[in-house]
Amino acid sequence: MDNLTDELKAAFESLKEQSDFQEGNILVVGCSSSEIVGDRIGTNSDLDIGHEVAKTMLELTNENGLFLAAQGCEHINRALVVERECALKYGFEIVSVVPQKKAGGSFATEVYKLMKDPVCVEFIKADYGMDIGQTMIGMHMKHVCIPVRLRPNKVGKTIVTGARRRPKLIGGERAKYA
Repeated sequence: MDNLTDELKAAFESLKEQSDFQEGNILVVGCSSSEIVGDRIGTNSDLDIGHEVAKTMLELTNENGLFLAAQGCEHINRALVVERECALKYGFEIVSVVPQKKAGGSFATEVYKLMKDPVCVEFIKADYGMDIGQTMIGMHMKHVCIPVRLRPNKVGKTIVTGARRRPKLIGGERAKYA
């Protein structure tokens, strides 16, 4: 698992270098443990891998003053695990679900176990994102979502893609932007 941890840390650092992390902002992470081991998403959920990814991402977000939002799988409608503090700060509506290996996925299940005061919310708008295994985190990003090419771009046997946001450009051709 050391290699997995190193790959996650390197991908996170690549995202950090290409983003303007602000304390108290949200990083949404979607993760397929099945894809990490080289299988199709949703077919081989692995709690040990989910635990390692959860532990590493919680450490990295805490060290950088970010809130982690762990996206669950489609069986809980991609609800997210966050700390209650985050849900209250941003006014997110808390929903009644606890992720499980086969309904939420290994990553969200393990994040729920590791957080101090976890809750699930249905919708967020995050500032940054990491998509490990093509889990489709875009629905949880603020507008305008910008893809970030990470180096390395693999975690285990799957692709990892970053995301960040920029303010919308509005006003048309006469507008001036900073």
